[in-house]
Amino acid sequence: MARFDLDSYATVGERLAQFHLDYPDGRITTDWENNYSYGSQERNNWVVKATIYLSAGDQANNLAKATGYASETEGTGGANNVAALPNAETSAIGRALMVMGYSMNKDPKTLASREEMQKVSNKDYLAQADSLEDVDSLRTLYTNAKAANAPVEVLDRIKDRAESLAKSKTAGAGGSLSSSKNAGQKK
Repeated sequence: MARFDLDSYATVGERLAQFHLDYPDGRITTDWENNYSYGSQERNNWVVKATIYLSAGDQANNLAKATGYASETEGTGGANNVAALPNAETSAIGRALMVMGYSMNKDPKTLASREEMQKVSNKDYLAQADSLEDVDSLRTLYTNAKAANAPVEVLDRIKDRAESLAKSKTAGAGGSLSSSKNAGQKK
């Protein structure tokens, strides 16, 4: 189970809609950088900066109200498998809106967006799946993750882990049956 309630967090879209209602002439710009080598793997790592202006005049005079940064690495699961740059851009905009005061969360102490917390939740499910050693526990985890609307990629990885454990137990049982069956035979 996740250690937080995702319903307590506003989405970036909700924050953005409220910003546009409050500032119809408001502007949001984004700049990005691609750091190709990420750790020991050759992957695109996108770093995005979002800047918020309350009006075209503020933008022309470079009077930013807030900024936010985010980074995502291609090929690391979920949306990052195919859209790491747009994912990073959305996160950067969400963070800039949060800095500006648009957290809109039910708990005012929570600043992250729902999308950011969903990523944490997904990692929690995958870490828990990797630590489980029995199929029944993995079935329960799968049911909980599905009820929490975890992405298909997360559900598939939990299912793959369960199938892998089931196969290894079956292979181990089959191997020992074959060994004991052949143990009494003469060559």
